Amino acid sequence: MTSLTALWLPIFLSAVACFLVSSLIHMFTPWHRAEYPAVPNEEAFRAATRGLDVPPGDYMIPRTSAAHMNSPEFLAKMNEGPVWILTALRPGPWGMGRNLARWFVYLLVISACAGYVASRALSVGAPYLTVFRFVGVSAFLGYSAALWQMWIWYRRALRTTITSSIDGLIYACVTAGVFGWLWPR
Repeated sequence: MTSLTALWLPIFLSAVACFLVSSLIHMFTPWHRAEYPAVPNEEAFRAATRGLDVPPGDYMIPRTSAAHMNSPEFLAKMNEGPVWILTALRPGPWGMGRNLARWFVYLLVISACAGYVASRALSVGAPYLTVFRFVGVSAFLGYSAALWQMWIWYRRALRTTITSSIDGLIYACVTAGVFGWLWPR
């Protein structure tokens, strides 16, 4: 076993490294650019929904309870369409600073959790590849496992799920590499 406090440097530096790698991926690679295409006839859609004043949140249209999921009325609405899973945001520009700060905190949490798992399983002086394996698998699960729930239950695009999982694999390898390099000797 290794003390988690002995891992503060790899936890912090792996979060910084993943932050930089994710910035490079999103700024300089094309694979995320086509994930959210425009709605057909976007201006008509915006005009039709603007006056509804839908508060920020996640919505399902049509919405029902489990007890009424097989009711003829609900099934008719599902067949008639449209069927939506929708996330409404506040109007106005995106606050990238706030989002980036939250992203960095998330990276720290994943690194700390991966470090915790490795610290319980490995002792001081563990070989690089052993550290890489424990931290890498733990970090990959943290970065990617829940993405597949969104594809399974909410029909998120398979391409988005796969590319985000590949991102998670890259972040996990970066995290594992930093931990392997800085593991206490």
